[in-house]
Amino acid sequence: MLKSNKNILVVDGDPNSIEMVRLLFEGRGFRVFPAENGVAALDIFGRENIALVLLDLTLPGMSGEDVCIAIRKKSRVPIIILTAKAAEDDVVGGLALGADDYVIKPFRSKELFARVEAVLRRTQNDIIPLTARNSWRDGDLAIDFDKEEVRKRGDVVTLTPSELKILCTLIKYPGKVFTREELIELALGADFNGYDRVIDSHVKNIRKKLEDEPRRPAYVLTIPGLGYKFGGE
Repeated sequence: MLKSNKNILVVDGDPNSIEMVRLLFEGRGFRVFPAENGVAALDIFGRENIALVLLDLTLPGMSGEDVCIAIRKKSRVPIIILTAKAAEDDVVGGLALGADDYVIKPFRSKELFARVEAVLRRTQNDIIPLTARNSWRDGDLAIDFDKEEVRKRGDVVTLTPSELKILCTLIKYPGKVFTREELIELALGADFNGYDRVIDSHVKNIRKKLEDEPRRPAYVLTIPGLGYKFGGE
């Protein structure tokens, strides 16, 4: 298991630009996932545990702006726009879409790396989803992340800190399948010292507290041979 998630999705229509970024970050221990268009980017984002997105706005087909919007509908994963669009309106518009930073090409390698590390430091413990308050199935399950409060049909449900962190991590990436190792890394932290099967015990307890039928869960789903995902819609 990695000590921290260092998966970066690089979305750029220029293969040479992708290669420059790949060399910069792979040489510093990151794993780079390249995508030359928006469709490929969203496919990768849906399959992989991405820690940060470097996104060009000028893409073939689906625009970079639309890619940013699509990701923001699912996740608060950090997004840094890396583009040649330098007009003030472009910068303001990109940040308004939900990007965490905006870097103009041509970029300086040391500056880009420093900005990526700064964004990751700010967000490494962020397991809060898109909005502070979320509810599913007409209020059957509701979570207020500001208060760290979970309710089932209006009644407060008491979760342990680990259970809450696991649930939050699953919610942050709806539809994404997490392995036990990823849940340990993202929810319990790199300092966790134990067996990966402890995740199964936490999930079992979460289901007892949240599910109407724990053996037929609606929220915390098992994906055989892979791991777990959040099933709330």
